[in-house]
Amino acid sequence: MSALLDRRLIVVTGKGGVGKTTVAAALGLVSARRGRRTVVCEVAQQERVAGMFGARESGHEEVELAPGLFAVSVQPERAMHEWLRHQLRSGALAGLLGHSRLFGYLTAAAPGVTELVTVGKVWDLAQTRRRTGGSVFDTVVMDAPATGHALALLRAARTYANVARVGPIARQASLIDGFLRDRSATGVVCVALPEEMPVNETVEFERALRRELDMSVDAIVVNAVHPARFRAREIDLLQQATPKTAVTRAALSAAVSEHTRARAEHAQVRRLRRAATAPVTTLPRIFTPELDREDVERLSHELERKL
Repeated sequence: MSALLDRRLIVVTGKGGVGKTTVAAALGLVSARRGRRTVVCEVAQQERVAGMFGARESGHEEVELAPGLFAVSVQPERAMHEWLRHQLRSGALAGLLGHSRLFGYLTAAAPGVTELVTVGKVWDLAQTRRRTGGSVFDTVVMDAPATGHALALLRAARTYANVARVGPIARQASLIDGFLRDRSATGVVCVALPEEMPVNETVEFERALRRELDMSVDAIVVNAVHPARFRAREIDLLQQATPKTAVTRAALSAAVSEHTRARAEHAQVRRLRRAATAPVTTLPRIFTPELDREDVERLSHELERKL
């Protein structure tokens, strides 16, 4: 954990719906408790972290969630204007160009521009001297898109550096790409559920990340794992029992069903450990409809203990 939290940027990704936002928030809490000024950065205009902490939506500006912990939501249009203002050295010119219809058509037609300005904003947040000004952070935890889109996001800087070759776009893209591929600066955490499809996608993402970008996953977190409550002998006794009431039958049936589900989930965790290169850890399922700050705090302590 200490090596991972020493990085200035931690990218958290995984198949959609696996709880990567929760894991990103929990990692942010661990980092902040260790005295590092930390921001959880959501992309694709997502704004869910602030709600977990009962705070107002962060928008494109940082909002404090807890001592030393902040949140921000990257809005690509705002990130584009910031980049233009930095390159043109003029807010007026940046606003004029950024709001022109022709420029809008050009950026919409150019593949990867949204990904480039998004990852550029995240990169800026992780710098000790920010080009756009603003607060300096020790750690940025990026709640990245799902694995396929995360690859495109991480690939964008290298693509533009190779295409542009010279000029400000090439220079900026090369800086970002170098930072992302620097293992002392950037770490990657992949989140999965203990199910067949998320496990398969995690293994494929790890391979694709290494093959396409020469990057590696530092840790895999399997989220929402049911506890194994019974031993084999105990479940045999439950299955052999002859309940006398409907309530008892229902309770025994629920216990056996829960055991069956937990056993299948733990088998998927073992399969992931065999197939993946990165270390695999687990987080327990929390039986609440919506996670709040107390739940995230609990998961953060689990992560701190296990990673």
